[in-house]
Amino acid sequence: MNRRCWVTAAITVVCALSVLTSPALLNQAYAAPASPADPAGPASPSDPPVAPRPFDRSLPPGADDQVTGADDSKLEATRRKIDGLYGKAASATDAYNLAEARADNQSAELVRLASQMVNGQVRIDRLKRQAGAAARAQYRAGGLPPEAQLMLTDDPQLFLDGAGRVQRGQKATKDLLGHMTRAQKDLTAYTKKAGVEWTKLEANRVKQAKAKKEISRQIKAARKIEAGLEKEERDRLLMLEQQEAAKAQAAWLGSGELKAINGKASARGRAAIAYATAQIGKPYVWGAEGPGSFDCSGLTSEAWKAAGTVIPRTSQEQWRLLPRVPIADMRPGDLIIYHEDASHVGMYVGNGSIVHAPRPGRQVTLTGAGSMLILGVVRPDK
Repeated sequence: MNRRCWVTAAITVVCALSVLTSPALLNQAYAAPASPADPAGPASPSDPPVAPRPFDRSLPPGADDQVTGADDSKLEATRRKIDGLYGKAASATDAYNLAEARADNQSAELVRLASQMVNGQVRIDRLKRQAGAAARAQYRAGGLPPEAQLMLTDDPQLFLDGAGRVQRGQKATKDLLGHMTRAQKDLTAYTKKAGVEWTKLEANRVKQAKAKKEISRQIKAARKIEAGLEKEERDRLLMLEQQEAAKAQAAWLGSGELKAINGKASARGRAAIAYATAQIGKPYVWGAEGPGSFDCSGLTSEAWKAAGTVIPRTSQEQWRLLPRVPIADMRPGDLIIYHEDASHVGMYVGNGSIVHAPRPGRQVTLTGAGSMLILGVVRPDK
């Protein structure tokens, strides 16, 4: 039975018992990323130069001269507008993914509570049957309580034996009533909690629907702008995007931060990198967790799951909950969180590069780790 059927069954029980981004790499600024089979980190100075990979899309000579002028100023403004729209879609995607994860957890909790409520009701019914049996036994004895019957006997031995039985019977009755009281309280608590969880579930479903609508609106607006451009303009727009990423990466490399990074990937980190880099070329789809497509945090969470470590589903939750490390201590396998709202994430693979799922219209790719605004670094296996 799938989760939706389980949740439907759970709510039925509740009601019943209530009655009761593809940027380019700079092949001249830094070496090509390490092989997935050897992602330990930057090559040593003695290693031979690494040839650029086929998916390196560095700027061709003279590119700067091709993207200048008044027309390109308009294209740059268009690029920034498109980036802004996709950025808003990314934030909404994180909200959607978080609401979805919480709804899944609440669905599972409702199923668990429904099971507890059924078990509680069965327990109460059993206790009631025991109490009924005791009442019927008393009726068969003439309706007199055991204490009264005991007082009417003239046999001392029968009196002593009866006294013991009366004492044990009183204790059993007291225990029975106590069990019934606790079982009823538990059932009431389960029912109340189930109602709370159902309210939360519905609230998160509303958040999902709202986020989905916002995602669709922003992506539709961005694609409408892109569709209105000529092919030459789209090509030049892509070149501007690559150029912007290249400048940001060059500035990051020039800051000297990469020189301080010399950590080697852990065993799980290598496994996560192997999974993530194997997805290169697959399309970005918001809310996707593979195997055919991914969004940014879907890629990183699935990669670490494949490595044996479960991490939060969204980039914002990854930033909020995972241990943070300084950039200087970064090692391959760590996750770099981007933008002030933590709306994007990529996995560091060494040599100043990340693997990530950029945005709609792009594929999982390798790019410079400094090509976007870095918020910080987190380590899933710290």
